[in-house]
Amino acid sequence: MPEQITEVAVAIFQRADGSFLLSSRPQGKPYAGFWEFPGGKIEAGESVRAALVRELVEELNVTITEASPWFSFIMRYTHATVRLNCWRVRAWQGELRGMEGQEFCWQSLDGLSADAMTVSPTLPGCVPIFAALCLGETYLITNASEMGAENYLKKLRAVFSAIASNTAPALKFGGFIYPRLIQVREKKLPADALKKFARDVIAIGHEHGARVLINSDVALALHVKADGVHLTSAQLRDVAMRPDFELVGASTHTRAELARAAELKCDFAVLGPVKVTASHPNAKPMGWDAFAAAVDATPIPCFALGGLSRADLHHAIAHGAQGVAVMRGFTSA
Repeated sequence: MPEQITEVAVAIFQRADGSFLLSSRPQGKPYAGFWEFPGGKIEAGESVRAALVRELVEELNVTITEASPWFSFIMRYTHATVRLNCWRVRAWQGELRGMEGQEFCWQSLDGLSADAMTVSPTLPGCVPIFAALCLGETYLITNASEMGAENYLKKLRAVFSAIASNTAPALKFGGFIYPRLIQVREKKLPADALKKFARDVIAIGHEHGARVLINSDVALALHVKADGVHLTSAQLRDVAMRPDFELVGASTHTRAELARAAELKCDFAVLGPVKVTASHPNAKPMGWDAFAAAVDATPIPCFALGGLSRADLHHAIAHGAQGVAVMRGFTSA
């Protein structure tokens, strides 16, 4: 018999300061007293958005006015197997009120874990969402080969200093500060120069709460003690299992490659090119509609890639992206 899966709509409310909403499960339901993201079962013939609109009125007395799809994944509980269809909610109308007697509260992450939260226990299904929240919404890809290593590091330090001193409003979207992820991708630097550059990027990133991945080179990632590795699409096809790192990302160009990244249990993927890029001028851009179709109901978060800048962030999220992966679009501002 095929496994019976209950479809559930999940709302991740986010405020301008980066905090998100959790609510407690009412008495009489499985896992009563556990904390979870609001939402509920999708009825027959109902879209995810329609289910969210209905559930949030019933649960919290609010009507969503800005929401976008994110990612979907399956959780197996003792009482049911559910697919959690996660949507980010950025705007709503009405005063939050626990209509079923549940409590609710705003929580924050420290950027790397759920240690900063003040409520517990949370449902197991919250864990992948917490992990996705920790990724941030801008994935910075280095381009020291064009700028020069020292010039790039100087620019990177200046960007983070501006963020830390709150003098760079252009680096924020809805109050969220970025980046939380950096990929060292330097195909032309000599080996010794690349090792030094990677160590410097890791030091700067860690100082400011960002995690650093090395593009394609597992040995280098281990040597410089990076937080993870980013697989090329060729590696994604050929590798037998997920590399043993805290974080593993993957480059994808199709929905099939994105499914392969999920099969390997990558933490996230990038998909593109969405627009024409300077590094691959002959690659045909997929456009936003094709991007949205490819990431629809993907089981892992996916950044949009290709000719993008921070100005594209809102558009990317509206089309189902985790955020944007940027190279020149970050350091040029």
